[in-house]
This record gives sequence, structure tokens and C-alpha cells, in this order.
Amino acid sequence: MEIKYFRLIKTIAEEGSIAGSSEKLFLTQSALSHQLKDLEEQLGFKVFHRTRNKWQLTEEGNELYTLANNILESIEQGFKNIEQIKTGSAGSIKVSTECYSFYQGLSGFIQKMGVLYPQIKVDLNLEATHQPISKLLSNEIDIAIVTSKPTNDLLSSVEIFEDEIFAIMHKENPLHKVEFLDTSHFLDIHLIIHSFPLETVSVYRQFLEPNKITPFKISAIPLTEVALEMVNANMGILCLPKWALKSFKLSEDIVYKKIGKYGIKRMHFLVVRKTDIHKKYITDFIANFKEDFSVE
Repeated sequence: MEIKYFRLIKTIAEEGSIAGSSEKLFLTQSALSHQLKDLEEQLGFKVFHRTRNKWQLTEEGNELYTLANNILESIEQGFKNIEQIKTGSAGSIKVSTECYSFYQGLSGFIQKMGVLYPQIKVDLNLEATHQPISKLLSNEIDIAIVTSKPTNDLLSSVEIFEDEIFAIMHKENPLHKVEFLDTSHFLDIHLIIHSFPLETVSVYRQFLEPNKITPFKISAIPLTEVALEMVNANMGILCLPKWALKSFKLSEDIVYKKIGKYGIKRMHFLVVRKTDIHKKYITDFIANFKEDFSVE
């Protein structure tokens, strides 16, 4: 049974006549009479008893009227819910990470989000780099990307993916011949990092610092392109996950080497304030981020 018939029954029942219903339904009395006649023929029973001054529902018609109210109220509520969802789908998200190297993988993702979700504005907050959790708590950013799950009752963490850090070097580097790099190998190398402080560099925090090892030379090169040129010239070693370099055309002379016998692995988390975790534009961002980066 079409929705228009439910509206017809409800309106006539509440107006008490065709004349009053015609104006509300924006149809002529003749058109309404024809619709009602067609409906009763389809149903095989009368919906209204007609009198000169009052149209009254039959017993069957009264059941239809109850059904019409339920259906139309449900439809109205459904559209209200959809409007609320649409409203909650729009928003602005400021993102930062604990390390500059992660921005290399973010640019393509943010571009994709702009196409799929034009109602969500995503901005990178470079000033919050190295301190994303404190900036998240002070409401200066909305999402932090970190490799250590924070312990704070105001925050919610979503596990995204695990990656592995490799030593990236020129094939003429003597360390190319070893099976993997141990801590002693770093005593004599030129380590290229994106930025200081060292405590924010994964290879230092997870591998070198616990063993009290500091490379003899450390250079901070914020541009990955320049860092790769230095590696290609055999001027140092860069430590990054493979996914961070997939957008670059690497020289065939550049090789990856495992760090430590079991490798350096780290888990990535998206951290948001608990007050924001159920906002739709936030959950849309998280779901797409997880889908994009979980396959790396």
C-alpha cells in the first residue's frame, strides 16, 4: 500500500470531510475521491462511511488509521534521525603526531578524506608535533597519532596498526653486509633523523637509549627528500618504516636492513578526547584512517 494512501486516510479522518482534506493535501476534491475509490477497490472494503456533513471511519478503516499514524510517525522520526546524522557528520578536525616522519603518510590520506567527506575539514597542526597529548588535553588539537598508549581517564585510544622500523642505507655502506644492525653498529654511524629531541625518535627511544648508545653523529633533516639524497650519497643512515617511503621513487642502490635480531616494531594509536569519541565526523575519520593504514 502506497504512503499516499496512509496520508489520505489520516487527513480525511482528522478533517472529517473531503473538502477540508483537499486543501491540506494540495489536491482537488475530485482527485481525492478517485484516490479513495481506487484504494477501497484494492482493499475490498469501505474505509469511510459517508454522510453529508461527516465522514466516519469504518471498523476496518479505524485499523488503517492507527496503522497510518504509526507509519507516518515512524517516517517523520526517521527523517529527523537522518538530519541529526547529517548534522553530526560535519566538523573540523585538527591532527598532530609525535613525529614529523608520520606527516609523509598523512598527506595522501587527507586528500582522500577531502574527496569522500567534503563536510569534514582536516588540518595538520605542526606546532603540536612532539607534544600531541598535551595539546589534545588543552583542546588545541582533536586527534593525536602516537606510538605509546596514554594513561589518562579523559582520553580514548584506538589501536590502528603495527609497523617496523628499518635502517635505510646505501648498498656500499659496510653495514649492508650484516644480517641485522645491533646496538654496537650505531656507535660509528651518522644517524639522520627528522627532528630533535631524540626522545621522540623511535629507533633511539626503543633501541638505543635503553642500551645507552648514542651515534657518533646525528643530523636533523626535516625534509625526507633531502634525507634520502644524503642516504643515496652514502652520507648516513635513515631509520623509517617502509610505508613512509612508498610515495618516493627510491634509487636501486638504497637497501633496507633489519634493526636488532627481532626488529623494532611499534603500535600506532589514534587518541581522542572521550567527549568526542562518539561524534560521527570523528568516527568517520577513525574508520577511514584504520582502513587506509591497517594494510600497510
